[in-house]
Amino acid sequence: VKEAGRDFTYLIVVLVGIGVTGGLFYVIFKELFSSSSPSKIYGDALEKCRSHPEIIGVFGESIKGYGEATRRGRRQLVSHIEYIRDGLKYMRLRFYIEGTETGKRGTVHVEVKENPEKGRFEVRYVFVDVETYPRRTIVIEDNR
Repeated sequence: VKEAGRDFTYLIVVLVGIGVTGGLFYVIFKELFSSSSPSKIYGDALEKCRSHPEIIGVFGESIKGYGEATRRGRRQLVSHIEYIRDGLKYMRLRFYIEGTETGKRGTVHVEVKENPEKGRFEVRYVFVDVETYPRRTIVIEDNR
């Protein structure tokens, strides 16, 4: 009885460990590979910026994106907000881009809307505010 109790305790510990590990893998997978994660939407919007001819003309060939600065000076946090309107989920993101052109910076604004039939987000708009002279807004995609 004593040995069976110990074996049962070990079995419970192993099952809890497997459950926690599975939960961590699920969260990581969802954040990195889900079409509805801010990271995925940021990556897609950055690729649209890198391939848009007018953006390349203003910022140069090598365009890098970054988020808000943290207290440690890292710029990895992409500002985003999720909200519900008319029963559908929406998400807005804001991040920054720089290119090889000296001093050229821009703010990228993205909004996506949930498509309930496909179960994923679709881009409503992507536009870039050029923060240096001459100031202007470049619309990359507008599907309102």
